[in-house]
Amino acid sequence: MTKIRIISKRDGPNLVEVDGKVKVALCRCGHSNKKPYCDGTHAKVGFRADEKIAFELEL
Repeated sequence: MTKIRIISKRDGPNLVEVDGKVKVALCRCGHSNKKPYCDGTHAKVGFRADEKIAFELEL
């Protein structure tokens, strides 16, 4: 079975995991210069948000 999760990291990006391996980090702060991908700008702009599992699916 394939397990897919999107994890919203504390004060950081949304990580897309497939079978426990991070495949991509997506911008959650809205300030990345490489949208939709995270470029680390969240740390510079002081983005704050809680961590949570936003999505989980097993195929």
